[in-house]
Amino acid sequence: MQTNNFSLYSFYYFIQIKNKNNLKQQLDKYLSRLDIKGTILIADEGINASISGNKKLLEKTVSIIKKKLNVKNFAIRENSVDFHPFNRMKVRLKKEIVSLGQGKLDIKNDKDKYIDPSDWNKIISDPNVIVIDVRNSFEIKIGKFMGSNNPQTECFRDFPIRIDELKFKKNNKIAMYCTGGIRCEKASAYLNKKGFKDVVQLKGGIISYLQFINKNNCDSLWEGECFVFDDRVAINNKLKQGSYIQCYGCRHPITKKDTY
Repeated sequence: MQTNNFSLYSFYYFIQIKNKNNLKQQLDKYLSRLDIKGTILIADEGINASISGNKKLLEKTVSIIKKKLNVKNFAIRENSVDFHPFNRMKVRLKKEIVSLGQGKLDIKNDKDKYIDPSDWNKIISDPNVIVIDVRNSFEIKIGKFMGSNNPQTECFRDFPIRIDELKFKKNNKIAMYCTGGIRCEKASAYLNKKGFKDVVQLKGGIISYLQFINKNNCDSLWEGECFVFDDRVAINNKLKQGSYIQCYGCRHPITKKDTY
C-alpha cells in the first residue's frame, strides 16, 4: 500500500437546513474534482461529515461548507492517517444526521453540558456519577471507559428503550460519551426531554479524549480500542490503526484469530 500523508476531518453541526437538495448538488459538483473521500450527511437538522484528503483541500472544503450554511465556526476533530480510510466520496440526504427516531429534539448548545477531556477522568471517577456509553454493544466490546454502563443497544435507535429499562433516577448525575460526540447530542436531548436534570457529555468524544491524553502524556482511563466507521476499523490509545479487521458479513470488528 502506498503511504501518503493525509488528514481526516470529522465534524457535525446542528442547524436548520432549508435547501439541503441544493447544498448536496453543490457539494457533489465541487468534490467530484478533488481527491477527497468520505461521507457527508445532510438533513433538515444539520450536517455530519467524515472526510479525508490533503489538509489544504480539507480546510478549503470546510470553509465552503461554513459559507453555505452561514456558520462562522464549528468543532473539527482532526487525525493524521497514512492512507484514505474511505473508498469513495458520498454526499447523502438523510432524515437525521444521526438516527434516533424520536422526531425533532431540542439540541442545546449549552457550554455547561460539555466536559472537557482534561476533566473527564475526574468526572467518571466520582462514584456518584453514572457513566453511560452511548455506542452500540459491538463497539463497547472492544473498548470502553472503566466503570461505564452498557445499555446493550444493537443500533442507536434502541437507546430510548434500553435507557428506560435501566431505570435511572431523574436526579442522578449522568455523564455520557460516544466516539465523536454526535450521538451524545441526541441522547442528552432525549434524556432532557424525559426530565433528567443533570446530564453532561464528553466534549469531542473518545477521539478528542485520546488526543488530549497523547498530547499531554496523562493517565488514561480508556481500556481497549475504539471502533471507527472507516477502513481503519479501530484505533488504539495512540490514535493509530488498531488490531481489528472488519467482518464482511456483519460489518463488526473481529480479530484475525476469529477468521481461522
